[in-house]
Amino acid sequence: MTAQELVAQAPGTVTLFTSFGLAGIFCLAIMEKFVPLFPSYILLMLLGLMMPDLLALGLSIAAVTAGSVTGGLGWYGIGWVFGPRRVRRVVARYGGYLLLKLSFYDRLAGTYRRNHFWVTLSGQVIPAVRIYLALPAGALRLDPRTFLAATSLGCLMWNGSFQCLGYALRRSGRDITQIGLWTAMAIIAAEGVVLFIVGIRNKTVKGRTRTPLPP
Repeated sequence: MTAQELVAQAPGTVTLFTSFGLAGIFCLAIMEKFVPLFPSYILLMLLGLMMPDLLALGLSIAAVTAGSVTGGLGWYGIGWVFGPRRVRRVVARYGGYLLLKLSFYDRLAGTYRRNHFWVTLSGQVIPAVRIYLALPAGALRLDPRTFLAATSLGCLMWNGSFQCLGYALRRSGRDITQIGLWTAMAIIAAEGVVLFIVGIRNKTVKGRTRTPLPP
């Protein structure tokens, strides 16, 4: 689907929200965190395609990032209020309505046994994980300052990348959805390499600290 076709076929919901300017884009980003109707990278590229100039693009990135962080804080707050046991019970009973399976939630919660900052940051650039990762973070009462910093940076990276890509390709005749998919896969792959290197480094450091000193 080319840029022109994607803009022409923009869902009515997107068109409605964007008609209210930055406030509408902000609210659209919040809604996307709670009701993922379509892949976020398509939405973000679509917003980038709609921007007339670089100033509008920058303001749109700021609005979407603020909305994404606000939505993440909403999930975080829900988790904080209900606590780990009640959240898990609610997910087991009603998670299917939000495409959140209990097994997937348990895996998300399990990831926080590692570095909280890096888990939160990396989670914001993984399509399925970025929506619900804040829920177990709040349920486990992670440091809100660490969560906010990592979420803000991760959202800026994800949102900015795809909106800039959409803006750059707005006059091209290439298939935008395919480019977006390959870009998302490339970001995830690069992130996986970085996390793998960091994990090896941490194990090496721990191994050195545990090595007993010679008598």
